[in-house]
Amino acid sequence: MAKFANESGIQDVVLEKAMKKAYLEYSMSVIVARALPDVRDGLKPVHRRILYGMQQQGLTPDKPHRKSARLVGDVMGKYHPHGDSSIYDAVVRLAQDFNIRYPLADGQGNFGSMDGDSPAAMRYTEVRMSKLAMEMLRDINKDTVDFVPNFDEELTEPSVLPSRFPNLLVNGSAGIAVGMATNMAPHNMNEVIDGVIAYMEDETISLEKMMTHIKGPDFPTGAFIMGKEGIKEAYKTGRGKVKVRARAEIEPLKSKYQIVVTEFPYQVNKARVIEKIAELVKDKKIDGISDIRDESNRRGVRMVVELKRDANPHVVLNRLYKETQLQITFGIINLALVDGVPKELTLLELIHYYVMHQRDVVTRRSTFDLNKAKARVHIIEGLKLAIDHIDEIIEIVKSYRTDEEIKAKFTERFGLTDIQGQAILDMRIKRLSGLQVEKLEEEYRELLALIEKLELILSDPKVLDKTIQEELLEIKEKYGDLRRTVITKSDGEMEDADLIEDEEVVVTLTNSGYIKRMPEGTYKPQHRGGQGISALNKKADDFVTSLFITSTLDTILFFTDCGQVYKKQAYEIPAAGRNAKGTAIVNLLQLEEGERIQSIIPIDQVADDDNLFLVTRRGYIKKTKMGEYKNIRKNGLIAMGLREGDTMIGGIQCGDDDDLIFVTKKGMSLRFKGGELREQGRTAMGVIGIRLDEDDEVVSFVKAEEGKTLAVISEYGYGKRTAMEEYKVQNRGGKGLITYRIKEKTGQLVSAKVLNDGDEIMMISEDGAIIRLKAESISILGRATSGVKLMNIKDSHIVAVAEYVGEE
Repeated sequence: MAKFANESGIQDVVLEKAMKKAYLEYSMSVIVARALPDVRDGLKPVHRRILYGMQQQGLTPDKPHRKSARLVGDVMGKYHPHGDSSIYDAVVRLAQDFNIRYPLADGQGNFGSMDGDSPAAMRYTEVRMSKLAMEMLRDINKDTVDFVPNFDEELTEPSVLPSRFPNLLVNGSAGIAVGMATNMAPHNMNEVIDGVIAYMEDETISLEKMMTHIKGPDFPTGAFIMGKEGIKEAYKTGRGKVKVRARAEIEPLKSKYQIVVTEFPYQVNKARVIEKIAELVKDKKIDGISDIRDESNRRGVRMVVELKRDANPHVVLNRLYKETQLQITFGIINLALVDGVPKELTLLELIHYYVMHQRDVVTRRSTFDLNKAKARVHIIEGLKLAIDHIDEIIEIVKSYRTDEEIKAKFTERFGLTDIQGQAILDMRIKRLSGLQVEKLEEEYRELLALIEKLELILSDPKVLDKTIQEELLEIKEKYGDLRRTVITKSDGEMEDADLIEDEEVVVTLTNSGYIKRMPEGTYKPQHRGGQGISALNKKADDFVTSLFITSTLDTILFFTDCGQVYKKQAYEIPAAGRNAKGTAIVNLLQLEEGERIQSIIPIDQVADDDNLFLVTRRGYIKKTKMGEYKNIRKNGLIAMGLREGDTMIGGIQCGDDDDLIFVTKKGMSLRFKGGELREQGRTAMGVIGIRLDEDDEVVSFVKAEEGKTLAVISEYGYGKRTAMEEYKVQNRGGKGLITYRIKEKTGQLVSAKVLNDGDEIMMISEDGAIIRLKAESISILGRATSGVKLMNIKDSHIVAVAEYVGEE
């Protein structure tokens, strides 16, 4: 219990109730008098008082700027009894074109920057109203809004401004009260006014139709909004989240790229973004960045991120979106005061309350103007009567001493009112001239027309709405501008692949475990029998063991001698030049000590129920659903159980209706139907696919395609193509048919590929030379032949072959 003294003596009070009552009163004071905007004019009390104070000081756009300190002191002393810094901060915000979509204050001097720089002290800066701010206060002296006593009741201030444009939607608002907060997004003036007019024409308009006018937020800093779902949710419920992404372009330099950011998300501090990027580079959380520069100037924002030579610009940009405020989530909370009570509002409700306010403003203005016009007409009618009887009027004036006696005689003789009588007494002799009489008649006719118009506005709601619409269109014509923020399709949960260009690349892996990615165009087609070009700058004892062509967006499965499978996207393999060594595979995959990559299989995007056929060097095969390999951990997954001494040599995605072909190094082949195999689990060892001689092993496993040819290449650079029809379908588990006549000069087979005219192959030798051949340059011969010279090899042999499928 606590005791409080009052006039009647001591009163016992429960402390809990007293504290609760005091805190509630404080909360409502903060909510109503400080933190939340009014739904009608979109202003908090401090902003409203600043604008009214500027008007009262005559700081209009046609007058010179005046010191900000003068305005702050006047507002603080007359209307807003709080700290001067809070008032000045509000003045600054009204003038910052990167913070407010349509500035209501015109500042001169240092008003801060989007780098978080503080504005100069108020004694140094100058300010006045912007032209648009005049529309907030237009008609305020025509009894359009209520005035209330200021804090010391010596003056009055407006409880709300006329706000002749929808300021709450146009400029938005942000504020933290007690137990609640508002965060309203700014919008484009043209779109909002079009939406308000559409609502006035049809108050049953749907949200979907309204969003054809008001498409979404339009931030002063531009940038991109990713998707409309968050916008629609906010407009429908009053709350929603929108993803805002910076405008960034990838620009090529001589031998590398740079990322140039020209628009940042709303309220993001540019300097802090640059600091964050530098921090990420220092901590090695983002690779590939060599320099960061802020090249912003008075012409616009420009942040440059320069990349290293081997960096993929799309991947780096995607990482920047993920790790920095180049992409943010803007949480919309449409909370505003409605009749002094905080309420979350939908888009249609926001427009409804604004329209109701404007109907009230224009009605009160019209009533004010009507009363004024009628009063003037009443006076003019008296003046006209006096002019018509001027001699008698003069005689009455001469005959009586006091004004009251004269006005009484006017009333007795002509029926004039006291107001009319006073107007006659105040009339100058000059008004009796012919020109002045004509002006009086013209003014009288104009006033009658105005009265008719005003009475029509007040009597017909449609005319009232038409008047509001016309005035809104005038403001739109004068102050409207183009949308700055672009609304694009949602990218869902953004992955690195979303920013990668889909293009063909060559991937090589060396015997020592170095892998690299190169553009497919690195190797141009050559003539058969050539020596090829250098493929890498390798160690003397190193050579390429795997070479294949794939898409940057494909998934690469790495199968090891331990029967494990690892997964990487092709674009995650670092790019390198033709003569570069590449990156050690152990830096990309979490291989166990001594574990080696035996086979690399590029996998397209496929369904979980598609088949993957895996084959071992000893001729075993297993069919497994692709879904078994969907969730491969970073430390790998068991791909296939292996018998002692056996290794994986490859795999194919295909259906049960496809035919498959084994090719062995001793020149044997076996074609069989994939549907013959039953499905097995991921860890199964498979079944016999082709029966091999003791010293033979499988070198290739391909899918048979009618109308194409099977190309086989030997270790000493010989090869041929054979028509697919020469390979008849046999039962799985047999020894197969001869596909190549092995000779001493040809050496054993190293690879087989299915080719069509228009396709190309790449062959790489142990010493790192590559040759690229068109399929049609390779002779078509029978199965039991030795082929022709494809690559001129000296003291070396072919270690890998890859095919490149033409556009056809």
